[in-house]
Amino acid sequence: MKKRVVFLDTVHPILFDRLNDAGMACTWETDLGRDAILNGALSAVHGIVLRSRLTMDSAVLKSMPKLQWIARSGAGLENIDTATASALGIRVINSPEGNAASVGEHVLGQLLMMLHKLHSGHQHVRDGGWNRESYRGSELGAKTVGIIGYGNMGRAFAQRLSGFGCRVLAYDIAKRDFNEEFGIEEVGIEAIFEHCDVVSLHVPLTPITNKMVQTRWIQQFKKPIILINSSRGSVIETTAIVDGLASGHLEGAILDVIEYEKDSLEGLSLRPQAFEILSKHDRVVLSPHVAGWSHESYFKLSDVLAHKILRNPREQL
Repeated sequence: MKKRVVFLDTVHPILFDRLNDAGMACTWETDLGRDAILNGALSAVHGIVLRSRLTMDSAVLKSMPKLQWIARSGAGLENIDTATASALGIRVINSPEGNAASVGEHVLGQLLMMLHKLHSGHQHVRDGGWNRESYRGSELGAKTVGIIGYGNMGRAFAQRLSGFGCRVLAYDIAKRDFNEEFGIEEVGIEAIFEHCDVVSLHVPLTPITNKMVQTRWIQQFKKPIILINSSRGSVIETTAIVDGLASGHLEGAILDVIEYEKDSLEGLSLRPQAFEILSKHDRVVLSPHVAGWSHESYFKLSDVLAHKILRNPREQL
């Protein structure tokens, strides 16, 4: 009997095709909701593929007694109760390798845009201006850049920084022995606070990192910084960004994610005053959670998952 795999979110069809070709029975169920799952709609499935639309909490996981694996297209696992999954013997697979390059390029592009005033300069000329002095930029090579979180995303950013001649410091709460890769310096968090001009966050959303960046955290830096977040919005309290820009502790902010995003990450759940301030601020660069969502990463996210699923004999027929 073929193992049944259900796709709960839209992903690149290469994953569907490769699993089907391997002898699995794959179906698309992208409109299936939580209630239907709790009522047994997936009680006979062996594998599920998802992104962020649904939360796989304990109750949902226990309603799928035959489930062997969950494939999460992307990096974040905050919508999956990994502890319960482990206790139930369910393998959880993600694909951060698939969109790391996209994140690295996107963050670098936004940083260069801010340092060299590329967007505002472009708009100034479009509006009829030609004030050269007002749009003089700063070189990345003269900066010290800090990376907090040296997983796939942080490493991809470090690799892309390596050609600019800037000093790069990297800190990770768990990972060790990556010193000198791409010329970076592996340091403690204190060195990040002391030396950095730019700090980029590449951390997962966990109880430790949730609301990690607050006003007091920002105030620990010895000089004004540009703060970048392309990880998860809830890592930063948005009001702390507003306060930091007003107090001078932040020179600027680059945000691909915001704490007011919906759980599905598709749109904002609310737009409070803090967000409205940032959306109009001339030292803030925003994008709609697309750092890891390039045309190329759409394919690679699924290709990586297919490789990880099919290389494990447990998932073979």
